[in-house]
Amino acid sequence: MEREATGQARGPDGVALLRDPNIARLFGARLVSMFGSAMAPIAIAFGVLEITGSAGSVGIVVASMATAQVLFQLFAGALADRGSRKRMILGGDLLGMASQGVIAASFLTGRAEVPILCALMAVNGIAVSLILPSLMGIVPQIVPEEKLQSANALLGMAQSGAMALGAAVAGVLVAAVGAGVAIAIDAATFGVSAALVAGLRPRPQTRIEPASLWTDLAGGWAEFTRHRWLWTIVVQFSLVVAAWEGVVAVAGPTVAKRALAGATDWGWIMGAVGLGTLAGAVVALRVRVERPMLIATCFVFTFALPPLLLLGPAPLVVIALGGFVAGLFGQMFGVLWNTTVQTRVAPDALSRVAAYDHVGSIALAPMGIAATGWILESVGARPTLLAAAAMIVVPTLVVLCVPEVRQLRATAPRAGRSGAGAPRAETEAA
Repeated sequence: MEREATGQARGPDGVALLRDPNIARLFGARLVSMFGSAMAPIAIAFGVLEITGSAGSVGIVVASMATAQVLFQLFAGALADRGSRKRMILGGDLLGMASQGVIAASFLTGRAEVPILCALMAVNGIAVSLILPSLMGIVPQIVPEEKLQSANALLGMAQSGAMALGAAVAGVLVAAVGAGVAIAIDAATFGVSAALVAGLRPRPQTRIEPASLWTDLAGGWAEFTRHRWLWTIVVQFSLVVAAWEGVVAVAGPTVAKRALAGATDWGWIMGAVGLGTLAGAVVALRVRVERPMLIATCFVFTFALPPLLLLGPAPLVVIALGGFVAGLFGQMFGVLWNTTVQTRVAPDALSRVAAYDHVGSIALAPMGIAATGWILESVGARPTLLAAAAMIVVPTLVVLCVPEVRQLRATAPRAGRSGAGAPRAETEAA
């Protein structure tokens, strides 16, 4: 890794970006929202295990959210590019607050059932689909391009710090008072995030001329596919995310319940992942690399550490250390990825490209999560975890063979707008 003598803000200058009210509000929104979002998977997993005792049921419930996200993400990206990214994030927060509130009530009243939870988790998936592509697009509207990496690292710090604390708190809360309380807190954090997002004042958004939704999607697809480094890494992540989510949502909690101290230990492990991501954001705030996608792809190998360490399972502290390392390098991958996409993709297509990115990355997640529960119950934890590790390592090796991934440099100019749809003059921000 190489440090630049000039360029984007780093260190204290990066943190000084928080003096900007827009950045401070978005930082706070992600901090609060991710605290709740870190609690939810642990609470859902152990809540479903408590009422059904079935890893397969956990897989089905969690997969419902990812399935809905896959189905709605592309349309959300197109709507964000032609409309208001701020309003899309706000709507997603409010919808997430409603869905998580009802899930919490179902657990607290003892009426939680798998079909109801599947439907509500699907609603939560729609909420996430509204937020993610708009979030990718709104950051360049509030941050100068030369400070994008620092801003992405700051947002990563917010998300990862909240993730670490939320996961640890969730483990304790679920063990002490049950899943309902943890999910109720998640619902409340969506509301706080919505209040902060409502105060954002982004710069005017460059929008495409309104056309049919399918025309907009086709323009976004053209922009997405013309960057070979981009779509090959997204294909890689369709397998990596499927494996990772299967471990985090199903295999990990099941192994923790059977061979460790249950929700408490799994909360500490996921908290260590969160602390790792926090450390990764701090490093990413200061370090610049000449070939961001080459370095970022190499970081992905560390994602295989948690499933491999769960094989024994290893002692809790060792698994937690592996999670910390995976979180650290995973966050650094995320900062390098977001910054590269934001500076290479046409501005008027950014949310649509982000939607294709998110959909491609999670396309296999529902099957991965559901299959993990089924395989685990059929053949046991060891083959399941080995398969997950292989799904991370093998596609990462393949992507390193792509010349554009190895050769892409951080100093290349922003992409043009060819294929993205006809841009329209900047209009008043929402």
